Amino acid sequence: MFEFLFKYPWPVYRKGTLVLLSGWPVWLLGLLALAAAVLVAVLFLRKPLPKARAAVLAGIQWTGLLVLLILLWQPALSVSMLKPQQNVVAVVVDASTSMALEGRIGQAKGLLDTGLLEQLKKRFPVRLYRAGRTLERVETVPAQADQPVTNLGEALKGATAESATLPIGAVVLLSDGADNAGGLDSETMATLRRSRIPIHAIGFGSEQLERDIEVSEVQIVPRSLPDARLSATVTLRQSGFAGKVAKLSVRGDGKVLASRVVKLPEDGQTAREVISFQSGVAGAKSLKVGVDLLEGETNKDNNVLSRLVNVEDRKPRILYIEGEPRWEMKFIRRAAELDRSLQVASILRTTQNKLYRQGTTDGKELEHGFPDTVEELFKYQGLVIGNVEASYFNPVQQGLIKEFVDRRGGGVLFLGGRAALSDGGWNKSEVAEIMPVTLLDRKTTFHRDPATVELAVAGRDSLITRIEEDAEKNISRWKALPYLADYQETGPAKPGALVLAEMAPTSKGKFPLLTTQNFGRGRVGVFATGGSWRWQMLQDSKDMSHEVFWQQLLRWLVSSTSEHVSAVTDKAVYSDETRVPIHVEVRDQNYLPASDAVVEGHVLGPGGVADLVPLRPVTGQPGVYAGEWKADNAGSYLMEVVAKQGEKELGRDVVTFQREDGVAEHFRTEQNRELLERIAQQTGGRYYKPSDTGRLPEEIEYSDAGISVKETRDIWNAPAAFLLFAALKAGEWFLRRRWGAV
Repeated sequence: MFEFLFKYPWPVYRKGTLVLLSGWPVWLLGLLALAAAVLVAVLFLRKPLPKARAAVLAGIQWTGLLVLLILLWQPALSVSMLKPQQNVVAVVVDASTSMALEGRIGQAKGLLDTGLLEQLKKRFPVRLYRAGRTLERVETVPAQADQPVTNLGEALKGATAESATLPIGAVVLLSDGADNAGGLDSETMATLRRSRIPIHAIGFGSEQLERDIEVSEVQIVPRSLPDARLSATVTLRQSGFAGKVAKLSVRGDGKVLASRVVKLPEDGQTAREVISFQSGVAGAKSLKVGVDLLEGETNKDNNVLSRLVNVEDRKPRILYIEGEPRWEMKFIRRAAELDRSLQVASILRTTQNKLYRQGTTDGKELEHGFPDTVEELFKYQGLVIGNVEASYFNPVQQGLIKEFVDRRGGGVLFLGGRAALSDGGWNKSEVAEIMPVTLLDRKTTFHRDPATVELAVAGRDSLITRIEEDAEKNISRWKALPYLADYQETGPAKPGALVLAEMAPTSKGKFPLLTTQNFGRGRVGVFATGGSWRWQMLQDSKDMSHEVFWQQLLRWLVSSTSEHVSAVTDKAVYSDETRVPIHVEVRDQNYLPASDAVVEGHVLGPGGVADLVPLRPVTGQPGVYAGEWKADNAGSYLMEVVAKQGEKELGRDVVTFQREDGVAEHFRTEQNRELLERIAQQTGGRYYKPSDTGRLPEEIEYSDAGISVKETRDIWNAPAAFLLFAALKAGEWFLRRRWGAV
C-alpha cells in the first residue's frame, strides 16, 4: 500500500534526501506561498461568514495552493544504491549455546535456507560467517549452536573490518542478542558506526521465557577471616512461578553450608534475598549459590552461580583502651578470646598514672601506654576506645587515631561512658571529624538509666547485628535482650552513616545505639553504651547473644583493614572470559602511597600453569599499579603479588579467582531485543522479526556503503500528492455546502 501511494518502498524515503528539480529558487516558493496566504485571507474575510469558519476554509484553500506550488518545484529523492553484484553482504549467524534454546539455530537456518539467502545472492555476493568467541567464515549455514560464548562485538568488528579489502554493502546478523562477553561497549559501538556499514539484525527467541527461574547475580565479599559469618546477596528473577516457593542454598566442598525457603517474585520481576553462612577454615572456597530446580523449568542451567571466597589465615590485632575498670571491658575481652581469628591487646588505666596491660606479645608492647608513633600504632588493624576522655591523648596521638582510619585503613570503635563521647570532650577534638555521628555540644549526655534496644531498619540486613539466622526471629531477639545498664546521647547520624541499632530509655524517645560509617580507607563505629554486659549476665549461661554480637562487631572492625600491598581483580569468577585485569595499591612503611615500587604478580593455575605478570604504575594515581593477564584454561587460580622498593620488600598479598567455560551462555537466555535494536539503529540498519524479512534484500540495496551510485527518484507525481489535493478540495466543497458558503 505504501509503495502504491508513494511510488517507492519505504527504504527510499528513509535513506533518501529531498531535492527540488525545477531549478527555481526556494525563496521564490516561499514568496509565492506568502502571497497566496494573503490573497486567500483577503477573499475569505470579505465573505459573510463567522471568522472561525472563514479561517478554516481559507486554511484549506491555502494548503491546496501550497501543494500545487510544491509540485511545480518538482520534489524528488536523491538516494544511494548499491551496484548490483558488486557489493558483498556479510551474513553472520550466532552459533553460541543460547541459540540452541527453543530451536533458535534451526529457525535461523530455516529462514536462510528457505529463501532469504537465495534472494540475497540474486543481488549481492554473500559471505557466511559463524559467530561465537571469534568470527569464523563457513560455506554452509551452521546447524549446531555449540559455541561456549557469544562475543557479538568482536564478531561484528571482524565482519565490518573486511571493508578494508572488500566492498561490504551491509551486515546481516541472525542472533538472540545474548552477548555475554561484554564486547559491545561504547568504544566497540563507536568503531561500528565509523565503518558506516549498516547492520541489519534479525532477532530469535522469546523476549521472556515462559517457565524459568534465574539467579542473575550473587554478591559475596571476596575475602574473609576464618569462621566468619558471611552473607550472600542473591538476585532472582523468574517467569511462570509467581508466588511459589523455592529453596535457596549455599554449597561448598560438597556440603550444604546454609539453606532457606524463599518466595518467588511476580513474573518478570526481580527479588533480592540474603542468606548467611560460616566461612569455615582458611583456604580458597569455591561456593555454589542458587535455588533448587522446580518442575517444568525450561532452562535448567541458570539456577546456580559460582563464587570464590579466600578465607585468609591471619589473626588481626585490636588495641583496646579503657579509662577505668568496668564490666564492659571484661565481657568484650571474653567474647574476643572465644574467637580464634581475633587478638586483643588492651590497656586499662587503673589509676591516673598506672596502666594494666593484657594480651601483649612481649614486655615491650604498649609499655609506654597508648602509641604515639606510626610504626607502633599502625601494626594494629583495629582500635576500641572505651571510657577515656579526649584530653588523655596528646595532639600527636589524636592525629594518629584519625590517620589510623584515613591512611592506614583501620577500624575504630568508640564506646559510651561517663568520660566518653561528648562528656569526654571528643566533640571538640580533631577526632570528631571521623565519627559517624555529630556529637552534641554539651556535657551530661551519659545517663545511668535503663534503656531497651531494637534493630533499626539498616540493621536488619547487617551481619554485625545478625544474632539469629531468620530475619524475623532476629528482630524479636533484639527486642528480647535485657535492657542496657546505661546509655549515651550521641547526636544525629551524619549523612552516609548507618544506624544499625537503637535504644529507647523510658519516655525519652529513641537514640542511636550502634552507628557505623566508612571514612577514608577505613571505618568507624559508635556503640553508645557501657552496659551491654547485662546481655551476658542476665541470660542463660548457654545463650551466646552477647558473644556473637561482639565477635561480629570486632570482625567488622578489622576484616577490611588492608596491609602495605592490596591486590584485587575486577571479578572473583570469570565466566567464558579470559581477560583478567589486576589492580594493586602499594603503601610504604608509613602507609603513604609508594610510587617507586617494583610490583609483580606470580600466577599459579590448573595444569601446572605458572607465569609472571609485571604491574605498571597508573598515571595520576600515586601508589596504584595495574596489569592484565590472560587465563586460557578453566579452573582456580592463585596470584601472589609482591612489591619491593630496591632490595626491601614492602609487602605481599594473595588474590584468587576462577575461570569457567560454557556457563555464561545459560544466563539471560531470552532474546535481547533492546541490544539488537540498538546495534541496528546506531549503524543505520534495521531490526527484523524472522517473519518480517521479506523486504530485507531491497532494504540493503539502498545503502551508501560499499560501491554505490546516486539516483534521483521523482516524487512530485506520486499518487499520494494528487489524492491529498483531491481530499482538500472535497473537504472544502463539503464544508461550503454545509455552512452555506457556496
